Amino acid sequence: MKHDDITILRTAYLRGPNLWTYRPVLEAWVDIGGLEDYPSNRIDGLTERLLAWLPGLQEHRCSVGAPGGFVQRLREGTWPAHILEHITLELQTQVGMQTGFGKAREAGPRGIYKVAVRSRDEQVSRACLLLARDLLMAAINATAFDLPARLAPLRELADRRLLGPSTAAIVEAAGERGIPHLGLTDGNLVQLGYGRRQRRIWTAETEHTSAIAESISRDKDLTKTLLARCGVPVPEGRLVEDAADAWEAAQEIGLPVVVKPLDANHGRGVFADLKTRQDVETAYAGALAEGSGVMVERFIEGDEHRLLVVGGKLVAANRGDTARVVGDGRSTIRELIDLQINSDPRRGEEEGFPLETLLLEREPIAIHELQRQGYAPESVPPAGQEVLILRHGNMAFDVTDEVHPDVAAAAVLAARVVGLDIAGIDLVTRDVSKPLAQTRGAIVEVNAGPSLLMHLKPAIGKPRPAGQAIVDHLFAAGDDGRIPVVGVLGRREPALLARLVGHLLRLSGRSVGLACGEGLFLDQRQLLARPCQHLDAGQRLLINRDIEAAVIETSARAILAEGLPYDRCQVGVLTDADPDPALSEFYIDSPERLHAVLRTQVDVVLAQGAAVLNACEPAVAAMAGLCDGEVILFARDADAAPLEPHLAQGGRAVFVRNGAIVLAAGSNEEPLARASRFALTGAVATPAQREAVLAAIAAAWALEVPVDLIPAGIEHFEQERAAAARATDAMGA
Repeated sequence: MKHDDITILRTAYLRGPNLWTYRPVLEAWVDIGGLEDYPSNRIDGLTERLLAWLPGLQEHRCSVGAPGGFVQRLREGTWPAHILEHITLELQTQVGMQTGFGKAREAGPRGIYKVAVRSRDEQVSRACLLLARDLLMAAINATAFDLPARLAPLRELADRRLLGPSTAAIVEAAGERGIPHLGLTDGNLVQLGYGRRQRRIWTAETEHTSAIAESISRDKDLTKTLLARCGVPVPEGRLVEDAADAWEAAQEIGLPVVVKPLDANHGRGVFADLKTRQDVETAYAGALAEGSGVMVERFIEGDEHRLLVVGGKLVAANRGDTARVVGDGRSTIRELIDLQINSDPRRGEEEGFPLETLLLEREPIAIHELQRQGYAPESVPPAGQEVLILRHGNMAFDVTDEVHPDVAAAAVLAARVVGLDIAGIDLVTRDVSKPLAQTRGAIVEVNAGPSLLMHLKPAIGKPRPAGQAIVDHLFAAGDDGRIPVVGVLGRREPALLARLVGHLLRLSGRSVGLACGEGLFLDQRQLLARPCQHLDAGQRLLINRDIEAAVIETSARAILAEGLPYDRCQVGVLTDADPDPALSEFYIDSPERLHAVLRTQVDVVLAQGAAVLNACEPAVAAMAGLCDGEVILFARDADAAPLEPHLAQGGRAVFVRNGAIVLAAGSNEEPLARASRFALTGAVATPAQREAVLAAIAAAWALEVPVDLIPAGIEHFEQERAAAARATDAMGA
């Protein structure tokens, strides 16, 4: 029988921590319709068809926890929404966006499920989800499906959208140190850290990379001049005006020579070991096509090397290699390249391959080398004849441990002379384990924004932690790039709570950003006068270099629709677990499902942070065990049941006893002020207002705001609040 399509009812990209996981996910609501009655073990041949198209599914662990676990579930019987989750994950892997997290859960109504998959890019995940639905339906209905044709445009999309390998390595290394990141564009401009403690990267360039230094590095003649003046060995040579001048320069320098563009990079247009006038003049035309001018330099015997310098230290070194083929008497040189060079599984077009596919159409230098040997791409060399294709191939052979200290010192000096904090130093030497003075080696180029891939995935040798080196350069040991972030969640006066916390932080001497239901604020300046309990408003604060602390109110709806604006927070405040009828739109229609949403605020508290929880709300106080950090309880009633065991274990709490606001730490209690001293905790205040003030006091205490400042800060806040209300009334009148 033919089954009807699975319908995707709704998709949402949750960019921040959410009820599924700490990381961004794509969430889809799917209706499997009549397939609710057809688990996988009731559809003949389904498992075999899926594995034929996607053999990688055999490695999925699923709930079994071992490779093959998902296939076991398929054979035992599982539902299409669960299968859709795994196919989407596998397709993401196929296009180069490997992720491991996925979940499928019943949403409530029969046949409707929520499917969530970890995502590094919204567009790529959406495309994979749609393709997964089509593939699954083809497998269910046993119809033909051309997966390679459908995957090709997705791979192109992923190549355009995902972080490049250099940026991804730095971001991953930052994550390992607990440093958060935010993408500032759809490309590779990324912020590491928050607020005033942030740093920015763009591929292998940082905010410390000088624009002047980058300009110098692009001008090879100026670079060489500066290096030579500072004692760095460089090849003799000069700029030339035309082909005739190039030959004249070659005679001045002494043959053989190198002809190269003034300002190209990646080795484009560099012609080496030239010994005749014809070679030099032909190379001049090729070099001029790649740059704005041409240089002629002394040819240096040896292999080309790329040394990576980060923050004044040598981090990695790779050696290039020649590309050659051996004739078989039958195949053309073009065919031999495919058979003997491009067949290497380490070669490919995507950025993730350590070696590039060698295509003669984009290698004029290779054509030139062939011509010098009397060949053309369609020539058939005799059997056993070796043919040089490229004199300097991919820099994919790690030699970091072989570099002589004098060579490393020369590379570091070259980067410093140009002014680059991160540099790729190209040098030629016969033996990198000996000083350049012994080998007559020299530094031939200094490059800004060097690729890290050759060091991360060398074809031969040990991978080097280039991303980690850059992160360590940007952030000193122990610096996680974080500012204090306070998250506020609840339905009882959350904006009042958030504004009071922000006020107390500001009075303690910090520049504070605040996003809440009353607007967006930078210290005392209001930037927006509309509700700002959403992700974009919170992240607007976190990218602001002036911010030293951020207070961000959110809502259960925002968590469900887009996730939290931050990855983790120092203080997370949860005031209540009051039901919200509006959440029924998300099928959040029970205390258990609401708990799964609200716990997100507690889950993201840092180990060195604190969750501030309402002890008078059993559902809230019960979340104490979910917190990685400290728990501080607050209560408007000192008899709240959770207080006694919490204090007995040495915990902290803020509560009211006999009319006094008390700060308690274990058995030690310190009266802060009479509750009647403040309008917001006095006789006319509402219970929600009193709780908001107690929660704000607890948050300020957690943030080490001086205790003696807190009462005066509350009074000052109330005065400003009253003045603002009077001004509003006056305007209305």
